[in-house]
Amino acid sequence: VFVDHPSYHRPGNPYGDIHGAYGDNQFRFTLLCHAACEAPLVLPLGGFTYGEKSLFLVNDWHAGLVPVLLAAKYRSHGVYKDARSILVIHNLAHQGVEPATTYANLGLPTEWYGALEWVFPTWARKHALDKGEAVNILKGAVVTADRILTVSQGYSWEITTVEGGYGLDELLSSRKSVLNGITNGIDVTEWDPATDKLIDFHYSMDDLSGKVKCKTALQKELGLPVRPDCPMIGFIGRLDYQKGTDLIQAGMPELMQDDVQFVMLGSGNKQTEEWMRVTESTYRDKFRGWVGFNVPISHKITAGCDILLMPSRFEPCGLNQLYAMRYGTVPVVHCTGGLRDTVENFNPYAEDSNGQGTGWTFSPLCKESMLGALRYAMETYRKHKTSWEGLMRRGMERDYTWDNAASQYEQVFDWAFFDQPYVK
Repeated sequence: VFVDHPSYHRPGNPYGDIHGAYGDNQFRFTLLCHAACEAPLVLPLGGFTYGEKSLFLVNDWHAGLVPVLLAAKYRSHGVYKDARSILVIHNLAHQGVEPATTYANLGLPTEWYGALEWVFPTWARKHALDKGEAVNILKGAVVTADRILTVSQGYSWEITTVEGGYGLDELLSSRKSVLNGITNGIDVTEWDPATDKLIDFHYSMDDLSGKVKCKTALQKELGLPVRPDCPMIGFIGRLDYQKGTDLIQAGMPELMQDDVQFVMLGSGNKQTEEWMRVTESTYRDKFRGWVGFNVPISHKITAGCDILLMPSRFEPCGLNQLYAMRYGTVPVVHCTGGLRDTVENFNPYAEDSNGQGTGWTFSPLCKESMLGALRYAMETYRKHKTSWEGLMRRGMERDYTWDNAASQYEQVFDWAFFDQPYVK
């Protein structure tokens, strides 16, 4: 079901354009939420209306008014008394905070202001007369949703801490009994090294020989020396503070002293983009930086690299490490959120002769810790081929399909209907 309005017809993405976030995003997503609440009552979806016993799966602040509307606008008139809502938080840093005066535009009763009320601390206010009063749509969703999910178990804990809660940690802690985490699934038809049409050679867990062929093909395409035995490290992602690209910049001079190749794909911070260009010209035989985002190249990097680096400061779920493991590329990640949940740290001394684990996690988040983990990985790659193959195979065996995630979602759907609506 699509919602149409003139404010949706503009270049850019759903949230903003090259100049940043749209100034009318609160209005645009408020309209979406009102339409979402009306659609099950009035539209014949598949030949009939869904009716009042509906389940609303509410993604982030952009859909966060839905549970508030159910509680404040509909249930007070006896509508949607059998409906439930589940809030799914993908990134708590984005909360839909706007000036308090915009509350009048949300279509909510005056007495419900407290559910969205938000006051900035003194240090965050712009001037002496600024009272810091605002409305926070994600806060309203946390207050009124029947259950709350995050996109990994680790992130569901992190958002209840001062460090990861972005001001909502106490509120989320008070709702811990209905807070769970489910790791996102991946599309295993699009991301399958045995059938991927975007990579040069195919391979599988039973025949890994195509992996090194993908590597040499990538080296040729990027103009790097073709060296099958040289460890190749990849990074794919937005070039911003969250993704830890400043750590990569800080560690690159030391890393480039080693016998290694490094390829980065991403866009974002203009200074980081320029750094990638300068680094490429400085280390012509070792470094390549692809500014922009290119789906075929992302597949080729995932298949061709030996190691995928993800030094994210926080990562609610993370998908690139899941793609990497499916392609036999060993992840080296900061021990946070979904990265901690999905990457098992390598232990060469486990009872199995090949060891156990699927990659390396490092903590604390600093250059030395990251470089240490990378050196362990490169040393294992060079000197312990049997252990490395074990790492590849164990990663490829992991089940991160949507089938697995969907069964967990269905369990939470059942739980949501066990209890009465959270807000009467």
